Amino acid sequence: MSDSKLSGRLVIVGASYAGLNLALSARQAGHAGPITLIGDEAGLPYQRPPLSKAFMLGKVAESALPIRPQQSLDSNQIEFLPGTRVAALDRAGQAVETEDGRRIPYDRLALTIGCRARPLAVPGAELGGVHYLRSLDDARALRDSAAAAQAPLIVGGGFIGLEVAASLASQGKQVTVVEAQDRLLARAVPPVLSEFLTGVHRDAGVRILFGTIVRGLNGENGRVVSAELSDGTVLPADLVLAGIGALANTELASAAGLTCDDGIVVDEFMRTSDPNIVAAGDCTRFPTRFAARPVRLESVQNAQDQARMAALTVTGTLRAYDAVPWFWSDQYDLKLQMVGLSHGHDQMVLRGSMEERKFSLFYFKGDQLIAIESINRSGDHMAGRLLIAADAKVTPDQIADPNFDLAPVVAELRKAARANAEA
Repeated sequence: MSDSKLSGRLVIVGASYAGLNLALSARQAGHAGPITLIGDEAGLPYQRPPLSKAFMLGKVAESALPIRPQQSLDSNQIEFLPGTRVAALDRAGQAVETEDGRRIPYDRLALTIGCRARPLAVPGAELGGVHYLRSLDDARALRDSAAAAQAPLIVGGGFIGLEVAASLASQGKQVTVVEAQDRLLARAVPPVLSEFLTGVHRDAGVRILFGTIVRGLNGENGRVVSAELSDGTVLPADLVLAGIGALANTELASAAGLTCDDGIVVDEFMRTSDPNIVAAGDCTRFPTRFAARPVRLESVQNAQDQARMAALTVTGTLRAYDAVPWFWSDQYDLKLQMVGLSHGHDQMVLRGSMEERKFSLFYFKGDQLIAIESINRSGDHMAGRLLIAADAKVTPDQIADPNFDLAPVVAELRKAARANAEA
């Protein structure tokens, strides 16, 4: 391990889960040199999943959102620069240039710059009462607007849209969801789960319009009052949330000549096309054995696990990123947990009861288990993390048998994992 990799200046651009975890992990891995963490928002790095759920419902206070307190940064001698936007990367001079004119040199650079909401490109999108949800500022504005809203409209039936729909419906709001596809979460889950979630939302009073897009928004006194739909309907809407996907923040990297493809392209060690620059989190496109081609994932798990691998890389230890993807979404009393990637499956097995809202869908490609999606069955999810990571040989017939017990299989995998860790 070279001394320069442990004593040089590490600069991290982007201060959310990946950026903070990379800084702390680099210190833990032995980096003794200066570490500077640059964030474009005003406060400490904070948890984002509660913004569409518990924060919206007033169950989580803003003071509880920071991932780590300032003391944690101070004790690890991490210089934190909040409210600072990076304007350019000077790869030749190994420095980042900020919008306020500062030039911050680096020996190793990490990009953890995440995503932004895809804008709603229709007339009226600039009106007051039209919202996106990526940041704490977004969440504050949405929550304030929702307090008086009578006819909230959600554009997009993805995870963010459905979580906010559930939060608003739980407050007694008459929510409408407009989805361009013919089912919810069309790019994320198979039809059987889409149909189940559609039923759950409709049972909660949410109106869902499929195969429909918003053509324009109408306003009065600068605020949205209605939406014009593709079928000619004019729908009352005094609050609009656009949840139509996210765009990776690749502009800095692309302008600096780094390879990008709907994300900053990295290898299995989180290295970009510049050997002095790593990247981690939602902004990356990376190879994984759990998919046929490089993917970009937007999840807390991926951000934190990639950050740990990137930290090892910048401190001189190459360890390939091989974490099993997992994700969760809370809607009403449902906890949806997903592990693995179900794309390409050729068989699906149901375990549990959809009627009781406690079930798991096990996805196989041939006889290989590749993914599990669980509703209120956390044990299956936790087992899946081990089963899929280890390429465990459980068959569709075994999973279909209600008397088949996964616990002994999981126990053996845990025993093997402990033995490998101690070796």
